[in-house]
Amino acid sequence: RRRASDPRFVQVQFTGRPQEPMGRRKYWPIYEACQEYGLKVISHAFGSYGQPITGAGWPSFYLEDHVGPAQAMQANIISLVAEGVFDRFPDLKVVSVENGAGWLPSLMWRLDASWSLLREEVPHLQMAPSEYVRRHMWATTQPMEEPHQPHQFGEFIDHLGSLADHILFASDYPHWDADQPDEAFPVRLAPELEYKIYYGNAAALYGLGGTK
Repeated sequence: RRRASDPRFVQVQFTGRPQEPMGRRKYWPIYEACQEYGLKVISHAFGSYGQPITGAGWPSFYLEDHVGPAQAMQANIISLVAEGVFDRFPDLKVVSVENGAGWLPSLMWRLDASWSLLREEVPHLQMAPSEYVRRHMWATTQPMEEPHQPHQFGEFIDHLGSLADHILFASDYPHWDADQPDEAFPVRLAPELEYKIYYGNAAALYGLGGTK
């Protein structure tokens, strides 16, 4: 709250693997302040507080670690939804950074399927889990999943539906695995979608000015 009025601060960052899942009530005072001042919450890949990146324990190779952030982010999204964070803070906006996005549609399908069987356990949820994700979650492109068949990337965009308005371009510059803007996607995006992902979605989320 001390920095909330400073225009240089627009969000509060969680590590990719906090001490406890992001939905836990110990974090709710942070969310309350973020909602009050219009600050976004971001979860950036890596950073562990001693937590392994996989549910099975610590990996042996960096290859495993490099693929792993999506696992941690999925667990945090499930926690945010199940714990009722978005019901308590209906204006909260959460951004997943450097965790990929190709897994979002299947996670939403799985969440809804499990909720349909177990909804009595979470009577505080006012809507399907996927709807919370659509309303409250944003995700950056880097590292973008790259299917071997380019047309499959178009299918991923189709599966996103309205969630395509919540995808933000990120380069991860200057890291060794950064994405060049003109090479970030395996196919050329439709002009309207390209504008949204490269600028429009972020402009809407963060209240940036400017035109096409």
